[in-house]
Amino acid sequence: MDRENCRHLLGELSDYLDGQASAEMCAEIERHLADCADCRVVVDTLRKMVLLYRNLPQPDLPPQARARLYAALDLTDFLAPNK
Repeated sequence: MDRENCRHLLGELSDYLDGQASAEMCAEIERHLADCADCRVVVDTLRKMVLLYRNLPQPDLPPQARARLYAALDLTDFLAPNK
């Protein structure tokens, strides 16, 4: 197993799993996965984690916590005005 190739491909997994990777990169990743059991485990685990996250109901964030978060991220312009 070429660990350097594993690191290179693992850096592309987000785009691969989101369907945003180029056809060439997808083919390279799939060829690698065919021969690398360790990377298959990583990809399968990440894929399952993403599916679970997408299927979970999104929690409501209390308004005070939302305001603090947006302020910390300097996104206060995106907060709805208080009514």
